[in-house]
Amino acid sequence: MTALPESTPEPKTPSNPAAAQLLADIGDAYESLSRQLKQIARYVEQHRDHIGLDRIQDVAQRCEVQPSAVIRFAKRFGFSGYSEMQKIFRDGIAQQIAPSRNYQVRIRRVIELAQGQLSSTDIADEFIGGSIAGMQEFKRDLHSSVFDDAVALLADTQSIWVVGCRRSFAVASYLTYALQHTDKRVELLSGLGGMYEGHLRGVRQGDVMVVVSYTPYAQESLDCARAAVARGARLIAITDSQMSPLAAMAAATLVVHESSTFGFRSLTNTMCLAQSLFIALAYRTELSSVPVDAATAAER
Repeated sequence: MTALPESTPEPKTPSNPAAAQLLADIGDAYESLSRQLKQIARYVEQHRDHIGLDRIQDVAQRCEVQPSAVIRFAKRFGFSGYSEMQKIFRDGIAQQIAPSRNYQVRIRRVIELAQGQLSSTDIADEFIGGSIAGMQEFKRDLHSSVFDDAVALLADTQSIWVVGCRRSFAVASYLTYALQHTDKRVELLSGLGGMYEGHLRGVRQGDVMVVVSYTPYAQESLDCARAAVARGARLIAITDSQMSPLAAMAAATLVVHESSTFGFRSLTNTMCLAQSLFIALAYRTELSSVPVDAATAAER
């Protein structure tokens, strides 16, 4: 058998361990925070690439709180004030600025300069560019260990339930279709006829439920997740924050931040993640069942 050539690993963006630790601490403490501090926590997590440049007044305004609340938040996590907390995000900021965030600034400039003169092709080009930039950020931020945990959960069960409402329904529908190419029992909880409750009675101990939901988090998805966990199922959450209500229930939380172009959020990253989950699961489950001689014969 001919050996595959060794590939040169791509250079990775340097990580920021101090910021990563703070975000982990915020996630652990999230449920114990006040309503205002929770708003700030979500902002810090979702805008980590901006915190190093944001003034305290900017953060307070965007979180709809007073600057004093931002200071309380910083002190809650052991800092003397906002400036000290901000410093850990500012360190290494040149490497950590997210492509899609920069792209949003460019989009605003394009709209201002175009003055309504954008062609249909121009709009398509902007959406494609935004998706490419968003996927670069997604590739950088995806934690392989959590992804491996999610694949292991799917491999370790015979029954998989998938839930996604409204914008997330397209992802849930695709993931159900793809997973049906494995030997697993796969069910899409569509809520057809308002029969979520009846359908959920089929969930058993050891089943796995995949829930796709983003802010403001569909109530139906949250209810399905809670019901499944109560019945002994393990939850894989595909969501936009470690502080999502789904994350607190999940055995594995896959965080996805989508790019936004002209005010419309993409589904590119989430679809890519769904496809990756399926391919990784299929590879893992089929690898041990394919005879070596059959694999060799297929190559000829």
